[in-house]
Amino acid sequence: MKNTLALALALAAALPLAAHAHKAWLQPSQTVIAGTNPWITVDAAVSNDLFHFNHVPLRTGNLAITAPDGSRAEAQNPATGKFRSVFDLELTQQGTYRIAVVNAGLTASWQEDGKPKRWRGNAASFGTEVPKDAPELKVTQSVSRVETFVTNGSPNDTALQPSNQGLELVAITHPNDLFAGEEARFRMLADGQPAAGIAFEITRGGTRYRNAQEEILVTTDANGEFAVTWPQAGMYWLETSLEDDKPSLPQAGARRLGYVATLEVLPQ
Repeated sequence: MKNTLALALALAAALPLAAHAHKAWLQPSQTVIAGTNPWITVDAAVSNDLFHFNHVPLRTGNLAITAPDGSRAEAQNPATGKFRSVFDLELTQQGTYRIAVVNAGLTASWQEDGKPKRWRGNAASFGTEVPKDAPELKVTQSVSRVETFVTNGSPNDTALQPSNQGLELVAITHPNDLFAGEEARFRMLADGQPAAGIAFEITRGGTRYRNAQEEILVTTDANGEFAVTWPQAGMYWLETSLEDDKPSLPQAGARRLGYVATLEVLPQ
C-alpha cells in the first residue's frame, strides 16, 4: 500500500544526519575562473574530516559533467589512489559546469544460516546474487548525487536544470555567486517536486583543525526552499537524505535518496 508524503517526511526527519560519519565530496581547485580554455582539477573522496583525504576514494565511474550549453563534457587524466580519486577538466566554454557523481542501484539484507547477509548491486545482478526466498529479505533502491559547480567567466544556468530524478538542488542564488555574510536561497526537489521538511547539514571545510563541527542545520519550507547566511568564506559541504516507499524498481520495497554538494563561499 502506498503511503503518503507525510510518511516520507517523517522518515526523513528521523534520519540521524550526524550518523553519517564519513562524508563523500567533490572539491574543485577553483569554482570561479576566467580565461580561454582554463583548467581545473577535482578531488573526490570519502573522509572523516571535510576535504582531507583520510578514508577512501570516491569512485568516479558514474561521473557526469554537464557543460554550460547542456552538452556532456569529459574529464581528463582520471586516476584513483588509496585515499582519493582525481581528474582534470578543461573549461572550453564560457558559463557554468555541473560536475556530479550519480549512483543508483539496490541494496539487500537477509538472514542466512542464522547470520546477517548484505548485498549491493544493480537490478541486473540482483536476480542471480540475491535469494528471492531468503528469510527477512529487505530490498531498498538507492539514488545518490554528489556534485559541485564551476563557472568560467559569466555564470549561466543551463547545466543547472534538474533531471527530475532523485534529490536535486535548484539554485535560486547561483552556486558560484556566494559571499561571506550574504544570504543564499535554494530549492530542493524530489523527483522534480518541491521537497518540504528536508533537513540539511551544512558544514564548512577544515573540520580537522577545530574542535566543533559548527554545522548549520536548516529545513526546507513548504515550497522546498531554504536559506543560509554564510558565516565566513570557505568550502562548504551540504548534505541531506530522504527515505520513502516510492521505488521505481519492482525488486525494492523502499527507496533511499541522498544528496551532497560542495559550494565555495568567497570573501566580500
